[in-house]
Amino acid sequence: MASSGEDVSNDGDAPPAAASVADDAHLLGFSDEILLHILSHIPSTDLVLNVRRTCRKLAALCLDKSLTHTVLLQKDYEASEDKVKQLVKEIGREIQQLSLAGCYWLSGSTVEHVARCRGLVKVNLSGCHLTSLRLSKVLSALQHLRSLAIDVSPGFDAGQLSGECKATLSRVRELKQTLYTPSYGVVPCCTSLEKLLLYFEILDRTREGAVLSGQLMVGQSNVPHYQNLRVFYARLAPGYINQEVVRLYLAVLSDRTPENLHAFLISVPGSFAESGATKNLLDSMARNVALDALQLPKSWLNGSSLLQHMKFSNPFYFSFSRCALSGGHLIQRVINGGRDLQSLASLNLSGCVHCLAPDSLLRKAEDDIDSGILETLVVSCCNLRHLNLSAAHHHSAEGAGRHLCQLLARLRHLRSLSLPVCSVADSAPRADRAPVQPAMHAVPRGFGKKVRIGVQSCPHPFSGQAGPQPSSVFWSLLKDVPFLERLELIGSNFSSAMPRNEPAIRNSLPPCSRAQSVGDSEVAAIGQLAFLRHLTLAQLPSILTGSGLVSIGLQCQQLQSLSLANLGMMGKVVYMSALSDMLKHCRRLKDLRLEQPYFSANAQFFQALSQCSALQRLCLVSRSGTLQPEAVLAFMARCLHVVVCHLFTGESLSTCRSLQQSLLRSFQAERPALNVVVFPLLHEGLTDVIRDVPMVHLDEVTLFKSRVAEEPPNLWW
Repeated sequence: MASSGEDVSNDGDAPPAAASVADDAHLLGFSDEILLHILSHIPSTDLVLNVRRTCRKLAALCLDKSLTHTVLLQKDYEASEDKVKQLVKEIGREIQQLSLAGCYWLSGSTVEHVARCRGLVKVNLSGCHLTSLRLSKVLSALQHLRSLAIDVSPGFDAGQLSGECKATLSRVRELKQTLYTPSYGVVPCCTSLEKLLLYFEILDRTREGAVLSGQLMVGQSNVPHYQNLRVFYARLAPGYINQEVVRLYLAVLSDRTPENLHAFLISVPGSFAESGATKNLLDSMARNVALDALQLPKSWLNGSSLLQHMKFSNPFYFSFSRCALSGGHLIQRVINGGRDLQSLASLNLSGCVHCLAPDSLLRKAEDDIDSGILETLVVSCCNLRHLNLSAAHHHSAEGAGRHLCQLLARLRHLRSLSLPVCSVADSAPRADRAPVQPAMHAVPRGFGKKVRIGVQSCPHPFSGQAGPQPSSVFWSLLKDVPFLERLELIGSNFSSAMPRNEPAIRNSLPPCSRAQSVGDSEVAAIGQLAFLRHLTLAQLPSILTGSGLVSIGLQCQQLQSLSLANLGMMGKVVYMSALSDMLKHCRRLKDLRLEQPYFSANAQFFQALSQCSALQRLCLVSRSGTLQPEAVLAFMARCLHVVVCHLFTGESLSTCRSLQQSLLRSFQAERPALNVVVFPLLHEGLTDVIRDVPMVHLDEVTLFKSRVAEEPPNLWW
């Protein structure tokens, strides 16, 4: 036997087989296919500028066409001006697809380097600084371009586009255009379009107070007929001017509807009155085309027989958000009496309060849904991947197998799901039992012994009141859809202080009575979803300690974005300790949005948040909330990847401005993409502050909205 001091692992004496195993265990011992897969997860700037310089083998693999063919720089917040220029210099000729979407920190001169990528077929420049002349210079060099995404900002002049630029645009087949000013942009030059995506973000007034008008577009109406158009999508922000401008686009289509049109989608907040041109367009579509995707303003469908005349071939996306669509209309006009719709992948019924009830305009919020209608929907659309039933009261009747959760459990292909909180309650509140008082008993009163709120005071996750109950319908639903990647539980009466495309509401309605029975145990059940990446929880009044959040943090290790709003009673944040425990386990969390009145963003909170080493974007919205400037500064110093910090609380304007200046002064130099907004939530100047925030952050983090089935899958990049 060897003595304790004898070296028994001498590498020189190791047998050849052992040496071979050791070599194979090294990273470079893997096959090229495995190494290429690993390298594909590394940002392109690091791949080309750093990893490529480590050894000869990686130098060759990093320049493999599978890695240089497509370069995605959106959300690569460490892609500085110099890195992007060097990247383009080294592999620009190899790039065929390039996305700089949302790279607001890059100067126009840097974006101009895109012209060196002469082999580009597809480029996304949304959110980049582009003038008409700069756009003309870039596009003039891209003769192979077929897909383009740009912003049209005030000052855009199509007359400054060169002949070479217009020649490139004439070959473009896919165009995504975000309008910040009334204009056709480059649409008149794109005579070969097959796919047109329009995002209208035009304000009714300029910063100086001048009123804008759609009449500014007179003289630009030489838009050709698009007989090759297959997809038309328009999303409007609030405002009269956006509706006026989109009418001019639709007027062109109404003259002669493209025969190959198979997707027609218009997303409009609020009401949008029909015009003669839009009626002609819809009538022509009903006669001449068979659609695969449809979304119309609610005012165009409510009380209309339009759906009865529309023809569908192999539909993959339907959105009837906030339409007065009854259960009968849904079954007869959309599903055509329960016919097989296996092709349907996405269905948005958000705000359709009557869609799961019989044809009756007298339905009340507390009335039960018709399980037969829901069962027909589930059976007919058995391959649904994205379903949104939020913003409505969907209460299940008593009876085995009739609960909404039990029926939805049959949709085994679901990847994203949005439900109202009240729909996951096991049963209706009993008249002989007093209703649960939400969060009233989270902290003992009087002289009783204090109990620490947090994970230590909670029972085992799968036993007792605080854990998920295997017999609950919600627990069973999540067990049967294990591959769910996005989940939203949003109270039917929830109103965000910062909503998307809707006016802010200061006083929200009280939670639904059935929502009172949904609390920590239901939240803990979410921990079953091992593949969950995006989670939204809003208006759960019966959160007592937040113990379910800890279960999610421990078990949902793929979680990347988390949005929490109005949990527990509004006058007191009862889940702070549990939230702190949860955040310590969220190693992959990149985005956090927290909306809670009276929230104290103190050292304890930011210390826990600092454990989220991958965090990139933070938004805190708290009416009457407070923050500790020193804690924020310390947090930003520890979390080196955070580039978006939006804090809207009840602090004074002077405190907010001082903290914002300190953050920018301390971290802007080393973080080129840093975007900081610290402002009082109820201040009258908040609107002007928000309009200066890059749209990518308003949409994805700052403003609250449901994102399930918001757009058709694969509509763009």
